[in-house]
Amino acid sequence: MKRVSGPVVLCTTLAVVLSACADSGRSMDPSSANSTDVGGMAQPQAGMGHRQVLMSDGCDPTTFNDAFGEGTCVRNGGVTLDHFVAELTRSQKAGAWMNAPMLAAGRIGQTLEVVNRGGEVHTFTRVAEFGGGIIPFLNNLTGDTEVAPECQALAPSDFVPSGGTFVTALSEAGTQRFECCIHPWMRTTFHVH
Repeated sequence: MKRVSGPVVLCTTLAVVLSACADSGRSMDPSSANSTDVGGMAQPQAGMGHRQVLMSDGCDPTTFNDAFGEGTCVRNGGVTLDHFVAELTRSQKAGAWMNAPMLAAGRIGQTLEVVNRGGEVHTFTRVAEFGGGIIPFLNNLTGDTEVAPECQALAPSDFVPSGGTFVTALSEAGTQRFECCIHPWMRTTFHVH
């Protein structure tokens, strides 16, 4: 079994995250999201008064599960762990790990329905300023070593498993920032009016 070189805390943190997701009570069924599929991308249904944000990743289950444990990645195919680390090292982000939209406008009180279409666990955490996440190894690869304070106060319900949904609201006017506290380059900014 191949193990990733890097801090033991990475594997420990992932084990805690996966454990939290197993107990979250969230739907694991992607069809539970209230959306229609248009061209492979979920779109909010008309008149719902909400926006949908899609979280995605490109993990390869063989290499990610070998390194971090069974269930870390539950999708078919994808980017090997070696390529993931190489891309992070080269560009400080991994392109297949993203939120869509990354930038959008919204209204105060509008509901955000966040759907995890990837194979890994993610968070969609509101932060005052973008920063690093809870995995020091990934922070070091991205050069974003100052952890966003909000990422240090996560509850088990903040972790969104593959196929799960997370609902939050745009609570005030101005700029609202959201990031994944595991993969902190996964970011969305809403300009709220």
